[in-house]
Amino acid sequence: MDIKSYSEAGVDIEKGDRFASYISSIKSSAVSKAIGGFAGGVELDMSGFKHPVLLSATDGVGTKLIVAQKLKKFDTLGIDLTAMCVNDLAVCGAWPLSFLDYIGCGSLNEEIMHEVIKGIVDGCEQAECILAGGETAEMPDMYTGDDFDLAGFCVGLVEKSMMLPFTDKIGSGDIILGLPSSGIHSNGLSLARKIIPDTDKSLMNMLLEPTIIYVKALKQLISTGKILSAAHITGGGLEGNLSRVIPANLKMNFNYSWNLPEIFEVIQKKGNIAEAEMRKVFNMGIGIAMVVKKDDVDTVLAKAAESGIEIFEAGRLD
Repeated sequence: MDIKSYSEAGVDIEKGDRFASYISSIKSSAVSKAIGGFAGGVELDMSGFKHPVLLSATDGVGTKLIVAQKLKKFDTLGIDLTAMCVNDLAVCGAWPLSFLDYIGCGSLNEEIMHEVIKGIVDGCEQAECILAGGETAEMPDMYTGDDFDLAGFCVGLVEKSMMLPFTDKIGSGDIILGLPSSGIHSNGLSLARKIIPDTDKSLMNMLLEPTIIYVKALKQLISTGKILSAAHITGGGLEGNLSRVIPANLKMNFNYSWNLPEIFEVIQKKGNIAEAEMRKVFNMGIGIAMVVKKDDVDTVLAKAAESGIEIFEAGRLD
């Protein structure tokens, strides 16, 4: 084969430049003016901080990408990508500052990528952070056709003395509070996709329901000073994630009395999945789990009610 140009090798530089220009043209306070440069950042206001700590997180959306490809619906993937990173920061008490995305693709399909970027900007607006930059790489020898992968990176800031969890304050009798999930979020799709038929567009769309961004809600609840620890419920389920932010000698007892999103009942019934496996793989209706002292539950619930945040008691520690 006689290849004489980069475009003939499958990489379109002009298309990549147009995509960068498109991102920088988006009218949003969440989009950095430095898009298209070699690096992007945000100004830091350190007033009110004595010992500021920068925390970072990175994640992707896994095989939720396959669901989006099958439905040819890409506008929510960027929300998922942002959520998976900013939620991890927020449960540490760190508020997101800047977000970066990485897109690897076979061929830059501008229509699809515009939808993905719109979702990322939407997610950054919800998380009150800045899309500071990113990278889009065309690699036709690695990805086929319109196939692509996503990764996100986020940096946040927290005062050292306020960084969660406060494991030394957690003990037997403490209460577990939950913030509801919108459904499957971005974990467990490798199992769910084996159960939900591609032909059932209604159920497939339920799998694509975007991950909730909990940053604003957690800002309100953590401001009470009563949250001792918080966990973003992703792969590994409730026990697997909450166990990361509580003392190892304590046992989690969930009441499972909250409303379960329909998608989990469908997956369990159609796949004949054991309850234990469901709880190990999926969030089972809780996106964020938090630990508070029993005497502080009313304070946190009152703050939630005042702020319009849906919350419920999910169990206790023993």
